[in-house]
Amino acid sequence: MENALTLTADMKLVLGLVGLTMALFLFDRIRSDVVALVVLVLLGLTGLIAPEDLFGGFSGSAVISVISTMILGAGLERTGALNRLAAWLLRRAHGMETRLLLFTTAVAGLNSSIMQNPSVMALYLPVASRLSSRTGLSLSRLLLPIAAAIVMGGSLTMVGNSPLILLNDLMVSANGNLPSGAATLEPLKMFAPLPIGLALLAGSLLYFRYFGDKRLSDDTDGSVTPARTESYFAQAYGIEGDVFELTVTADSPLVGMSLGEAEALRGAPLLLALKNGAESRLAPPADARIWVGDVLGAMGPKEQVTDFAQNQFLRLSTRLREFGDLFNPSRAGISEAVVPPTSKFIGKNSAELQLRKQHNISLLAVNRDKQVLRDNVRQLPLRAGDMLVLHSIWTDLGEAASSKDFVVVTDFPKGEQRPHKFKIAMTIFAITMLLALSSRIPVPIALMTGVAGMLVAGVVNMDEAYESMNWKTVFLMACLIPLGWAMDSSGAAAWVAGNTLERLPDGIPVWALEIAVGLLTAAFALVISHVGATIVMVPMAINFALAAGGNPTAFALIVALSASNNFMTASNPVMSMITGPGNYTSADLWRVGGPLSLVYTVIVVVGVNLMFG
Repeated sequence: MENALTLTADMKLVLGLVGLTMALFLFDRIRSDVVALVVLVLLGLTGLIAPEDLFGGFSGSAVISVISTMILGAGLERTGALNRLAAWLLRRAHGMETRLLLFTTAVAGLNSSIMQNPSVMALYLPVASRLSSRTGLSLSRLLLPIAAAIVMGGSLTMVGNSPLILLNDLMVSANGNLPSGAATLEPLKMFAPLPIGLALLAGSLLYFRYFGDKRLSDDTDGSVTPARTESYFAQAYGIEGDVFELTVTADSPLVGMSLGEAEALRGAPLLLALKNGAESRLAPPADARIWVGDVLGAMGPKEQVTDFAQNQFLRLSTRLREFGDLFNPSRAGISEAVVPPTSKFIGKNSAELQLRKQHNISLLAVNRDKQVLRDNVRQLPLRAGDMLVLHSIWTDLGEAASSKDFVVVTDFPKGEQRPHKFKIAMTIFAITMLLALSSRIPVPIALMTGVAGMLVAGVVNMDEAYESMNWKTVFLMACLIPLGWAMDSSGAAAWVAGNTLERLPDGIPVWALEIAVGLLTAAFALVISHVGATIVMVPMAINFALAAGGNPTAFALIVALSASNNFMTASNPVMSMITGPGNYTSADLWRVGGPLSLVYTVIVVVGVNLMFG
């Protein structure tokens, strides 16, 4: 075929912006949401998008749907549904490993059909921890199958993940630039991708049952199980020993020192508590001063603590007279938590975050890429995927974790917040799904109706609703949506599609083009995130279909599904959350996730062709 389109100045600008976006995402020097904002501003300054349309992404149906699913998911979490689920899974598995894996992964996949994937993974980390500590099954055998099922299950509905939520808006906007005579693209209904989602979820379960699990089992001995036991933390982090009380005498050189200065002394044990006057507290701030008569709660091997006490003129007591209640395992203890990609902790150290002063939490160690870091850990800038070893009172840990800046992996004692609202929440959710199935009510309105119901019924309050929103995801999506519009309206997508087809052999079958589009989208998602890949590729896929005589809706759906096809790298937020707890290396993820990605592509292309063939 001959390409009738000429490369215009607007097309060059759009393609240049796409290239700039990919380069900035790839080198990761600037935060992804800042990159998205820069792209939005450049689209406005260059006139590629009209001023009145530039900020339309913030009010788009896709963004409203994402916000709604986040709040609905928070409502279900507040009722303690996941705690009930863990207990149910244990009862149904009857101690059989294969049955436990099957039930857990299947239910996780079904949950992800109505919640954002990272949120589901955050909920399942402590569930997996509870299952692991009770059964002895290592986390490395649990987490990757659960993560894969969550990604697959996001394809069950049009609100299961961000690419599918975006798809309808992108198809509707593409209608304005279709060639004359082309059929209008109709938005897909709520459960349109259900058959493909079920096939993907089944494919994931079968893959790990007969193939992937054998590859994971090679690393069983090296994986970690975050049970709250002394032997685990001693083996994994070198954190061992008992807790002792050290009373500061008048002769001690510690008098007048800050706690941070005392911790930095050679041979100092972990200083986890301080009694100053009548006040006793865990995780005292680093700037707290030590005075005569104060009592320190120190943890370490007895020989180390004894030497420290002698050198610093401290009276040592093995009986916890002052801190017995504080160190009660039912009230406080050691836990592990993962830093997610959206955390405000990234790039900051413990001293800057003031974990002890603000949250009453002590950072003991950091597990990064299988390397345990304990020296000068308070000055270590944190990264996404870091596993933090913390000591705190459980209630303080729960309050700090509610900010979503870290996800606690260890299953610590906590009360269900609103278990009495469970039936109300499930009823509201069921009504929401029925409204979403109705062709008369648009999906964003149906989802927001459920949000309003949960707020009015007290399942969540407004502050909790705000806290549940992942503003980074919302902002990224809203800022990048106009880039997809510019790709379409400028003709850049049609130009790329036409020129690409010109260079392909004549007579290439449509299904081969669909596979190529799916693999290209997956490759883009590795670089520019699943949201960016969807926004860039949907306009191009529609034009590919028009030029090759395929179904534009089918090509667009393949893009939206393939954008989540990433089981190999931490650019997928779900995968980044499990690398630390599961003790996975990059080689592990590629070895297990690479073949699964190929299976994913085959199922998507076959499923779409059966639906639209």
